[in-house]
Amino acid sequence: MTDTERREDDGGTQIEDQPDERSQDSAAAASLQARQRRRIAQLEEKLEVLEAGRASKERQCNYYMAQGRAIRRVVALFDNVEDLVTENDRRYDFDGDEESNVDQDRLQVGYIALTHNLPWFHKKGTEMEFDEYLHMMKMLRQGADSARGDDTSKLKSLVSEWVNREFKPDNPVDPDDKPSRGFTNDACGRLLCPAEFDWNNPTVRAGIRDRSEGYIVTDLSFPAFLYDKYAANPDDLEEGLFKGRILLQGYKAVFTSPSSAKDIEGDGDGEDVIRNNRLAKKSSAGVKVKKHVAQIIKMRKVTPRSIAYIACQVRFALSAVTSWRSVDGDFDYVQFWRTIVDFFDKAPGREARRRADKLLEWWTRKVFGRSHRDDISSTAKANMSVNTLARQRAQRDDAAFDSS
Repeated sequence: MTDTERREDDGGTQIEDQPDERSQDSAAAASLQARQRRRIAQLEEKLEVLEAGRASKERQCNYYMAQGRAIRRVVALFDNVEDLVTENDRRYDFDGDEESNVDQDRLQVGYIALTHNLPWFHKKGTEMEFDEYLHMMKMLRQGADSARGDDTSKLKSLVSEWVNREFKPDNPVDPDDKPSRGFTNDACGRLLCPAEFDWNNPTVRAGIRDRSEGYIVTDLSFPAFLYDKYAANPDDLEEGLFKGRILLQGYKAVFTSPSSAKDIEGDGDGEDVIRNNRLAKKSSAGVKVKKHVAQIIKMRKVTPRSIAYIACQVRFALSAVTSWRSVDGDFDYVQFWRTIVDFFDKAPGREARRRADKLLEWWTRKVFGRSHRDDISSTAKANMSVNTLARQRAQRDDAAFDSS
């Protein structure tokens, strides 16, 4: 049938029909629907690209924030990453020709610690566009501050529990009432008391609480909680320093788990760490178990900066201050952190260096146990009897083959 049909009108005359309007409307509607479907498909494709980009950016943000959680703990509690980078760049620009002061040296050591814990940082930072670099630094900073806040919250309740258990005070430390701590609380005051004072002396207690002349507590005094048995030897203030029980408990609670902080006697056999390592692997049900901080950042040795970090955290937990700050009255946490780091990094001589290294070894045994298998060098392994025997057997076999 053609596009037109012939029919007769009432008078018998044949006329030619116009094209069917309904067919045209149907074709137009079909064409519109087809265009709409194509447009929808295009929009869906764009949406998929946007969602993929958003998901990728979110994963990247999460990665940077997760990596940043190590910074306050083992790199620098108060210094910004930007300051560490600036100091490293300054040294690179001057090629070591310009002298540096103590603070600059501390920043440079911080940068080395940063690149040790974040080995990708230097290369990635130099290859990025400036906007991407700023975004990365922001995410690292957020992750760092978030971890510090989490540790502060964790130790707030744990420290009160440890103090109450050890001292059994008449006025127990309230885990929820921070203002009741500090020097007004006898147990907390005993641990915060400067090493050169005797908290049992009523005159000392009154002087510290009243902030009287001669009893003002600053960062120039080591608090008693840093010492073994919470008491210092005035004739040898290095004796027992950084061996305080509550300091060690705080360290283990943050880096290896709160449960591991319950047992700190002896040199440690690493059983709690080994157990956590096993649990962190795939369980029989295929469920991933949460790793502890030391595992996540691949930490096998205790470092000066991590000790300083925990010392600041424990000191804050014992204090009456309700929100984290760098200065508490006359006590400067920034300088306190630096003093502890410099005790290890700026030892005045060979013997002092030896004692500082020995103290770090003591800490590592206490926290991670006695296992040092991963620290054995390739040369040392090659000279051990199993490998030596393998070489000797191969050499004899070669000699027998050559002589035949």
